[in-house]
Amino acid sequence: MVEKIRWGILGTGNIAKKFAAGLRVLPDAELVAVGSRAQATAEAFGAAFDVAHRHASYEALAADPDVDVIYVSTPHPLHCENTLLCLDAGKAVLCEKPFAINAAQAQLMIDRARAKGLFLMDAVWTRFLPVMVKVRELLAAGVLGEVQLLHADFGFRAEFDPAGRLFNPALGGGGLLDVGIYTAQLAAMVFGGPPTQVAALASLGATGVDEQAALLFGYAGGRMAQLTCATRTTTHHEASIFGTEARIRLHAPWWRGDTLSLYRSPTPEPDEVIQCPITGNGYNYEAAAVMACLRAGKRESDIMPLDETLQLMQTLDAVRAQWGLRYPME
Repeated sequence: MVEKIRWGILGTGNIAKKFAAGLRVLPDAELVAVGSRAQATAEAFGAAFDVAHRHASYEALAADPDVDVIYVSTPHPLHCENTLLCLDAGKAVLCEKPFAINAAQAQLMIDRARAKGLFLMDAVWTRFLPVMVKVRELLAAGVLGEVQLLHADFGFRAEFDPAGRLFNPALGGGGLLDVGIYTAQLAAMVFGGPPTQVAALASLGATGVDEQAALLFGYAGGRMAQLTCATRTTTHHEASIFGTEARIRLHAPWWRGDTLSLYRSPTPEPDEVIQCPITGNGYNYEAAAVMACLRAGKRESDIMPLDETLQLMQTLDAVRAQWGLRYPME
């Protein structure tokens, strides 16, 4: 029997709960510790998910000798310092997206992990879902021919709350870091690297963060990605990849979907509909990938490598620069 890998979760918010639920379907994973900024919240989380070690500080979690790897699930601006805390304590880290506020923070985190010889990964959970595995297989097999164009959107309407994480600049608010990262990483996966050109428009709301944005990324050979993200506008939540020989439609919601349609001819009906069912809530796939890396002695993922994470943050920095959007902590 494979020895279980022992997880700790830093933070007790909604995303932490989703990740904890995802771990439950993995027989080779064990959630042994949680860290919060208050004993009461650590106790509540621990009771809900049967966690043995319930720490009242992040430092105590990072120092827990029974933990092999820590999932950082705090608000955006804390990702860098929380990840560094865990790495300095000798722990492998899976850091929730966005990996950092900007590329400078991302570089610091990556440098620290590499200097200490520790595993670190950006928690782009979408990339590990079965449907995305299938997309990569189709792309690698050349089924689409030469990929020319990507359309992807991720927008939802949230009630305006200037103090909430989606609208507060001090919390890294706005659509770009919350859901735009999904579309940007899809473009990186499809085209195999960062764009050579970036054009972006945004509607900056009353608090100064992007509430709606359109991104146009250019790649060598005239290839391009057309991406939209929003926190005040509900969109289709679909994605399509267009090649010279065929196209793929990722059905809504593409970022946690289980179905794709393959069109080999310019007809309204697909030639093939491929089902890619999800086991668990989806977060288990990235956790399983992390554990596979740890067991293989890898320091980073081949599917979500650190150099790509850095390039993503550099691209998002370039986007924000066109809007003149800087966060207070920068």
